[in-house]
Amino acid sequence: MARHSRGLHTSPRGNIARSIASIFEQAAGNGEWGHESIKVNGRVRSVRAHKERAFASIGDGTTLQPLQVVLKPQDAENLSTGTGVTIFGQIHPAPRSGAPEIHVTKLDIVAQVEAATYPMQKKTQKQGHTVEYLRTIPHMRVRHPFTQVLMNFQSQCELEFSAFYNGNNFTKIHTPILTSSDCEAGGETFTVSGPASRDDDGTFFKTKKYLTVSHQLELEAMAQSIEKVWSLSPTFRAERSDTARHLSEFYMLEVEQTYVESWRDPMEILKNSICHVTRNLYSSRIADAIIHGKRSEGPEEEPGLAGKLEERWQGMMQYEWPQISYTKAISLLEQHADRFEHRPEWGLGLKSEHENFIAKHVGKGSPVFITHYPKAIKPFYMLKAASNVEETGSVVHNFDLVVPEVCEIAGGSLREHDLETLIKEMQSRKMLPEGESSQLSAEDFGNYKDYIDLRRWGYIPSGGFGLGFDRLIMYLTGIPNIREVIRYPRSFRH
Repeated sequence: MARHSRGLHTSPRGNIARSIASIFEQAAGNGEWGHESIKVNGRVRSVRAHKERAFASIGDGTTLQPLQVVLKPQDAENLSTGTGVTIFGQIHPAPRSGAPEIHVTKLDIVAQVEAATYPMQKKTQKQGHTVEYLRTIPHMRVRHPFTQVLMNFQSQCELEFSAFYNGNNFTKIHTPILTSSDCEAGGETFTVSGPASRDDDGTFFKTKKYLTVSHQLELEAMAQSIEKVWSLSPTFRAERSDTARHLSEFYMLEVEQTYVESWRDPMEILKNSICHVTRNLYSSRIADAIIHGKRSEGPEEEPGLAGKLEERWQGMMQYEWPQISYTKAISLLEQHADRFEHRPEWGLGLKSEHENFIAKHVGKGSPVFITHYPKAIKPFYMLKAASNVEETGSVVHNFDLVVPEVCEIAGGSLREHDLETLIKEMQSRKMLPEGESSQLSAEDFGNYKDYIDLRRWGYIPSGGFGLGFDRLIMYLTGIPNIREVIRYPRSFRH
């Protein structure tokens, strides 16, 4: 790789580069600044040359705001949008704006670009890099200023979740990606096989293996040992849904805890963890860029987005979130049935239009918990509620968390802990053969043998939830399509 150096070297080559965000933070503070010799790494966003001096805008992904550098015209000759540079110089306040700028004493070009074919040209950014266009070049869209800030924001969210769970004595578990069971028993799994050959049909494993749809079953086993566990891992769904909220590969934050006394326990953990993340990040530079920063120089900037995001964050930071039972939600929806394409009916799942209505009219700015769904439409492992919880039908101790537009972002429940009850429920769903449990063999239990063994040998009452990490990011950033949250999105027919 060619390396170009110009000017006098006034700062040690081995010193630590300053982030552009830290430079702006220092300038915005009350302390003195200016005339400090510093080093900055970044890529050129734009460059313009005049007769006596040239100006370049540099970005490093730590902020949406570029840093202006002032240099000699001859030093800018080999610069173009995308060029990677290391800059040495002194900070000065710009004559008109007072914003920090660097007067360059030395410039190292560490990465040249082929300007004629570079897909992230400044002129095309002004016309608006559409999300559809950027989606076709995922390896390059990571250089888009907002995508850079988004990656930093996701990292900060993960760190804050880690801090919360660590501070509340939860142990993080590395759960397997390859599993032997379909946790939800919904059949939406990707089957894994090896390469086929003349002497091998590609089975590879002794029994069928799948890409995991949830880490709950493994976390339940861990929680029976160390009480409080959590994970943040990729999950996979072979769901044939081509919507703005669905992916085939996404990240799920899952929590499991034993010694629970109420279905409200896991619900409180979920709420408190999200409150912790949003409260701790709200005043940060990265959240400010997400909420108030200009995301595009083209026409795709959504009017009023900052106000919408302020309302979302304020709602997330409140420690009191409204809740409504499924039965009462259906009653409310029935009063407005003419608004919906799908008629709400007790015993059927809620459609996204129903969840969106509940989130807006019950939440009024805050997330909403919908609790106690019919047993028949929820997974086999959920604990049946007492008969007096709802007047209509059999329900379970569960909850979904819904927010406007994104709709469901999390779901949780108490787990059925009684061996006989669990087996009968699985038999009623044709997951196990009929017969007395004592007469069933290990082969009859199949891939669920381990899960059943947990109940056979002393199951401590447990509860937990799964939070769609990427959907939460969608909601907090106002990104309308989940494919823009994931760097390399995989989804149905894509």
